Amino acid sequence: MKWLITFIIGALVGAAILFVALQDVPETPAPAVTAAAPAAAGIPASQIDGQLPPAPVVMPNLEDADLPLRPTPEGTAAAGAAAPATMPGKLLVPVQGIKSAQLTDTFYQPRGEQRQHEALDIMAPSGTPVIAVADGKVVKLFQSKPGGLTVYQFDPTEQFAYYYAHLDRYADGLAEGMDVKRGTVIGYVGVTGNSDPNAPHLHFALVSLTAEKQWWKGTPINPFPLMSDQ
Repeated sequence: MKWLITFIIGALVGAAILFVALQDVPETPAPAVTAAAPAAAGIPASQIDGQLPPAPVVMPNLEDADLPLRPTPEGTAAAGAAAPATMPGKLLVPVQGIKSAQLTDTFYQPRGEQRQHEALDIMAPSGTPVIAVADGKVVKLFQSKPGGLTVYQFDPTEQFAYYYAHLDRYADGLAEGMDVKRGTVIGYVGVTGNSDPNAPHLHFALVSLTAEKQWWKGTPINPFPLMSDQ
């Protein structure tokens, strides 16, 4: 009888020791699921959960976009400037006797490999009167190798400059600082400067002025859509 009691007690003690030992055994953690696991199985990490990678963000080249346009006395400029915030109103065709329907848009015509024309060429016989396209002030009478005899006129708000080139001569009495009205004769068509002597014409350009209001600087605007007969 004693041996039976001893056996039972021993069995109970052994069971208790085994239970305690099992409680102290640490659980083995499951392997972490990372993006690398699907990729290893041939599934791109970008397609996990059915999500596609975001499209790359393309930033504009602000350095190029902000380059100012600096026309030469011929009215040409480097390309790339933004359009001006405001536009002038309708402008009178600047050659007397020429109607807007007779004009050809030469603004985008190439001039060599580096630039566009950025002006209108209005064909007319030498000596044809050139008239102011709008009210304003004559700010500069200038003679240059490319433009020949030229006139720079500002509009009354000094937001825009009008450029008339290749003139044969100025109108009598024309002077810098003079106010002119729309339709006032300011000069006469010629072939001065870099102009074909067999093709007299007026080279007319329109620019949006910079904050400094310098007559030789501005952003070229195509004047062709603004031409009016009145």
